[in-house]
Amino acid sequence: MSAPPNDIPAPSTTTTTTWRSRIYHQDLRVDVRPGKPDGVPLLLLGGIGVSFESFDLLVEALGPDMTIIRVDVPGVGGSPTSPLPLGFPQLAWMLSQLLDDLGYHEVDVLGFSWGGALAQQFAAQHRNSCRRLVLISTSTGVLSLPGNPKVLAKMMRVESFYDAKAAAALLYGGDEAEHTEDVRRLFRNTKVTGISLAYLYQMAAVACWASLPFLWLIRQPCLVIAGNDDAIVPLVNARLLARLIPHATLHVFAGGHVEPLAAPKDFAPRIAKFLA
Repeated sequence: MSAPPNDIPAPSTTTTTTWRSRIYHQDLRVDVRPGKPDGVPLLLLGGIGVSFESFDLLVEALGPDMTIIRVDVPGVGGSPTSPLPLGFPQLAWMLSQLLDDLGYHEVDVLGFSWGGALAQQFAAQHRNSCRRLVLISTSTGVLSLPGNPKVLAKMMRVESFYDAKAAAALLYGGDEAEHTEDVRRLFRNTKVTGISLAYLYQMAAVACWASLPFLWLIRQPCLVIAGNDDAIVPLVNARLLARLIPHATLHVFAGGHVEPLAAPKDFAPRIAKFLA
């Protein structure tokens, strides 16, 4: 792996290293956890308005052998807001440039929720750089079945994510009271963006985008994971992705939107096996 840009020392071979990388006048906060040098790195793309710390539990569950790259998109976590809105094609290009700067020419990509849309764009737009694709709790964009309007409205309030009980009611199916502690663990280190210019930019990116016209171009092996009680992204969207992506496999679990991140021990073995 080449040294990170801006003369920042390369990540250590044993610990996670976080720094800022500048891609075409835009700073991005980047985190790399090195694994075995001969493995294919995994790029993680997160949900709307939440920093890459939302993947902390999944990173731990995937084990130390896998190199994992995480990035905060503009306006999220430690990345400053871009001067103008950026669509998924522009964001995918920035990710490609970032990977080039880091010395990674091929990665696997895992996208969760909003990050799943960006992952689809990256897989189609930079298919020589993407070996395998994992899509979790995500959809085809504007041409998809929307979630429960009341739930989506509550997601616009940042305090909903810092109140563990309220967040459990949004993100889980079934009895949310059982999952309050899971949500508290999930967001313990996560920075959440409320209603802000950056949040509106992210909303605009998905509101002006649809993957249905190009899903057939995603030729990589793809694992689609979705809950059968997801009030934010209904299950029918995952079924559509799995049907239209040529080499996709669908895994449906009993639950809501966020279990793969909050209780990853039930999902990490399946993801690791697919990527292997």
